[in-house]
Amino acid sequence: MARVTVEDCIDKVDNRFELVLLASHRARLISQGAAITIDRDNDKNPVVALREIADETLSPGDLKEDLIHSLQKHVEVDEPEPDASAQPAPAEASSEETIEVAPTEDEEDKITFDQMSEEELLAGIEGLVPPEKNDDY
Repeated sequence: MARVTVEDCIDKVDNRFELVLLASHRARLISQGAAITIDRDNDKNPVVALREIADETLSPGDLKEDLIHSLQKHVEVDEPEPDASAQPAPAEASSEETIEVAPTEDEEDKITFDQMSEEELLAGIEGLVPPEKNDDY
């Protein structure tokens, strides 16, 4: 195949815009040092990328997944679902919250935290003294 045209690749990727995205992404990967799957034949990276797509040495689906992964800034991690045997959290909040820590060999330790009401918090804030003003700032 001496020349690669869009018609050679459009059979593999239906959308021309998607073809351009995939070929440009693959050309960037090649310029970053990715191994090519065909003979270069003194062609530039975009032509090599199009030839790889036309010869089906790379799957368009794999290229699309790689492109999406390269554009993602936040990758969600699948977390395991909680066990059915785990006890649900209490529905009502009390004035003290008890957190259970993993039991030691002989005993089970419990840590309690005091909670402050909104009125107590506002009273504490009103009692604060503002810092002195300094001419250096």
